[in-house]
Amino acid sequence: MATMATPGGVLLGNTSNLPFRRPRLSPKSMVKAVSSSEELGFVTSQLSGIKISYSLPDVATPISSRPFAPGLQPIVARRVCPFTGKKSNKANKVSFSNHKTTRRQFVNLQYKKVWWEAGKRYVKLRLSTKALKTIEKNGLDAVAKKAGIDLRKE
Repeated sequence: MATMATPGGVLLGNTSNLPFRRPRLSPKSMVKAVSSSEELGFVTSQLSGIKISYSLPDVATPISSRPFAPGLQPIVARRVCPFTGKKSNKANKVSFSNHKTTRRQFVNLQYKKVWWEAGKRYVKLRLSTKALKTIEKNGLDAVAKKAGIDLRKE
């Protein structure tokens, strides 16, 4: 078995039947190859043929015509009850092998139309079932006043 040292490492075995061989280039042809790749604007790897771009375009085109506005985010309802302040709880999911993975226990939030006596109309609210029981017990005005919620704008 013949061994041959190369700049990339050591090759074992017969090197004549390798699927790729380095081309034997003279110094003049190396200069010619480099200048032609510079004219094209990319460098070609001799081993894999991947084209690697190194030149940037002269004019940068914007992706979007409008400027980035961080305030224009989609409105996503939080999983928090506005009346009671209940929010999700962090807990462990325990498997049969007692492997614990963290999970979230979300509040049971419901969309509900509740009759508002002072406004003489229904008010559509997103509230927890605990808050619904509290509203039935104490009244919508008292619970909203305690939570600091203005029902007139809803």
